[in-house]
Amino acid sequence: MSVFDSSTVERTVTWQPSIRQQQQSRLWDFMTWVGEHRRIQLSDYREVWDWSVRDVSDFWDSVRQYFGVVGEGFDGPALAEERMPGARWYPNARLNFAENVLRHAQDPALADTTALVTVTEENAVAGLTWRQLEARVTSLAYHLRQLGIESGDRVAAVLPNVPEAIIGLLATASIGAIWTISSPDLSVDATLDRLRQLEPKVLLAVEGYRFNGKDFDRREHLSEVHAGLPSVQHVIVVGDPVAAALDTARDLITFDRLVHDSADADYCRVGFDHPLWVLFSSGTTGAPKGIVHGHGGITLEALKGTGLNQDMGPGDLYYVAANTSWMVWNTLVNNLMSGASVVTYAGSPTFGRADRQFEIIALTGATMFAAGAAYLSVVEKSGLRPSAEWDLSTLRAILSTGSPLPDSTWRWVHDDVKHDVHLGSDSGGTDICSGFIGSNPLEPVHLGELQGPLLGVAVEAWSEAGERVIGRVGDMIVTRPMPSMPVFFWGDSDGSKYRNSYFDKFPDVWTHGDWITETVTGAFVVHGRSDATLNRGGVRLGSADIYAALQFVPEVLDSLVIGVELPDGEYFMPLFITLVPGATLSEDLDAKIRTTIREHTSARHVPDQVIVAPQIPITHANKKIEVPLKKLFLGHDPATAVNRGSLANPEVIDWYIEFAAGWGAANPGVPARAQGNTP
Repeated sequence: MSVFDSSTVERTVTWQPSIRQQQQSRLWDFMTWVGEHRRIQLSDYREVWDWSVRDVSDFWDSVRQYFGVVGEGFDGPALAEERMPGARWYPNARLNFAENVLRHAQDPALADTTALVTVTEENAVAGLTWRQLEARVTSLAYHLRQLGIESGDRVAAVLPNVPEAIIGLLATASIGAIWTISSPDLSVDATLDRLRQLEPKVLLAVEGYRFNGKDFDRREHLSEVHAGLPSVQHVIVVGDPVAAALDTARDLITFDRLVHDSADADYCRVGFDHPLWVLFSSGTTGAPKGIVHGHGGITLEALKGTGLNQDMGPGDLYYVAANTSWMVWNTLVNNLMSGASVVTYAGSPTFGRADRQFEIIALTGATMFAAGAAYLSVVEKSGLRPSAEWDLSTLRAILSTGSPLPDSTWRWVHDDVKHDVHLGSDSGGTDICSGFIGSNPLEPVHLGELQGPLLGVAVEAWSEAGERVIGRVGDMIVTRPMPSMPVFFWGDSDGSKYRNSYFDKFPDVWTHGDWITETVTGAFVVHGRSDATLNRGGVRLGSADIYAALQFVPEVLDSLVIGVELPDGEYFMPLFITLVPGATLSEDLDAKIRTTIREHTSARHVPDQVIVAPQIPITHANKKIEVPLKKLFLGHDPATAVNRGSLANPEVIDWYIEFAAGWGAANPGVPARAQGNTP
């Protein structure tokens, strides 16, 4: 196990809040409020965090009261029963996520200010005020009810990052129905693997979209998705539909027809744990798991995360160019919850030039920018200097997420984007639709480190023996409940999939699947995923989707894919295959494999290298061993990385050990540095 002792390393400060910045933050105001209303005196971030994980119930109830969450039945403690899984929060509460977002439309100071800004690749800009946003949501909600949609029904969307997606989510939530969304660039099979599980009654979709200067016709895609969802009773099309492309025996409705009628707001208040939306896992070990979050948990987490840790609120404008299949897209509505405005952009993040997103920041006046660490590295390597090209005077914070941020990119942001921007690296997950460790407005940022644990998150690094470790790499563990932890997994009637996902390794505590180091100063370093989930460019991908696509390549007998994080922020994703007798990996077959994967999944799923292997190593349960093979490429000792006794074909592992060693020799420094980052 490596040692990461920050007391022996020069810790470069990259951002330091002034006393004025600290005292003008919402977190400072919250601390003052707690002192006045709870008689608890808090003077710095660590004192707030310590209270938030020591008295979990009082902290979250204070968040509710401070932000004035709309609802009823909040009597009694916030955390009525503490256990993981199965914590019970506010058992008598009734509230609605959409009502709490759109209450800002009733605020005279905000009602006629911009809530939502939309930018196209051609730089056309449009906006909706809070009042207009609520009007469109209530109109759509009225029509959904008229179509027979009730609380608990599912509404599925196949949409890019457009305003209609946010309107659809809020309208669905407002009537107590359950929302889910997938990006239209997912293949039909990958889309149906997700949506079919939910048996949605309504499908919202586009028949085409524009990306990177090209128009993509998705009419056939929509027709096939529609045909694969027999539960769908109504199709609502964003844009002008071409009815001939669909099964016209079922209803086809234009979205625009449903959002301009006058209707009174009628929010269905539901229980704290009532399902709000379903986010899907990457599908690494089979069909993607449907992760269900509740109205109450996401409401509190959104207010705490965006309002306190990220210091967002009225007057702020949040921009992230997120694919709708990534949970980061949901942070748009989470920021609306805190009263901030948001930007939607469905175009390419590098359209025209690598620093396209900084052009959008200048165009809109965004105050906070969220981006995958991989994107920031792309702009760095392009040689561009956004500060010399664009007016970034309004930008005060950048949130880097998705994967660890290389030190060189960290420095580049302050040198070539904005020297005094609050650049923070955060780590979270689809699992909680939020973060575990990351930024706060009260403490300095040090190069290569995440500032600390987020409020309400009792996070620690644990050794394989289940002991907390400081200065050493360990599993990311959360020891106390969070309200945004999943309510359940869809279709997991006995809860076994949920328990096995987070509570199998160490019972009663949450094991997330990241390798982290907690430093002696209380900061954190994230070293990457410890499980088999692929994480390319900050977007989590499912190996199962790649395996499914290869079923359409008859020459491929079996396959296994892994992803390896490299020290310079790059990512290596090799695909190992075995071939049917008589087949060889020609240039044509290599191209066929890549094309098939792209057609049935997405361009992000295409591997960096296709390699013919003698066999695919499997366990006695016929499971592929992605994680042990990844450890070989990260420089682990083969004797501890692979348990030969667990394999049905242990003899083949020597080939992979030799291949990984050869790859390491051809990439000097990669295994050696990686060894220092693994337990």
